[in-house]
Amino acid sequence: MAKLTIYTTSVCLWCKKTKDFLKENKIPYIEKDATKTVNQKEMIKKSGQIGVPVLDINGTIIVGYAPDEIMKLIKKGEKNKCKEGIKSD
Repeated sequence: MAKLTIYTTSVCLWCKKTKDFLKENKIPYIEKDATKTVNQKEMIKKSGQIGVPVLDINGTIIVGYAPDEIMKLIKKGEKNKCKEGIKSD
C-alpha cells in the first residue's frame, strides 16, 4: 500500500472531503495538523504551498481535492509493490 500523509486544518472543507474520500476507499493515511508550526514548515518545504489539503503519496505531492489523481498514485504504488516482489531465476 502507498504511504500517504495528508496535511489538513480542522476548518478546511476540502480537507474533510479528501479524508472522507480516503476513508470510503479504505485508503490508510497519516494526518498532520497544518496549523502546528512543525507540520506547516514540513508541508511548505515539500509542496511550496500554504493552502490545504496537501497530500504526500510516496513522495509525490497533490495539492487540493483530487480523487482521480489520488487513485492513480495509489494504483501506481500497488503495481510497483507487486513488481518489487517478482523474482526471476
